[in-house]
Amino acid sequence: MKLNFAGDMFEWRGPSPFYFVRVPDVEAARIAGVASMVTYGWGVIPAAVTIGSSTVTTSLFPKDGGYLVPIKNSVRLPEKLSVGDLVNVTLSIAV
Repeated sequence: MKLNFAGDMFEWRGPSPFYFVRVPDVEAARIAGVASMVTYGWGVIPAAVTIGSSTVTTSLFPKDGGYLVPIKNSVRLPEKLSVGDLVNVTLSIAV
């Protein structure tokens, strides 16, 4: 499954900062439809994420009935992304 969407990057401040883009509701519903086939525990979904010219493997986090895409520093820094930026995401999930 391949999904394309855009969302604002936000920061969650915990012991160390983490950056995320929320998957829009329509795309989140599509992911939820295959989640039981691809999750490896507690609702986490393995995925490949492409932003700009950067592609990484990661895991989507379930949150409030949707999913969050973590934006790793290996993507955020070379793509020059900041909190509040509109981020175009291509998400690939092996079904």
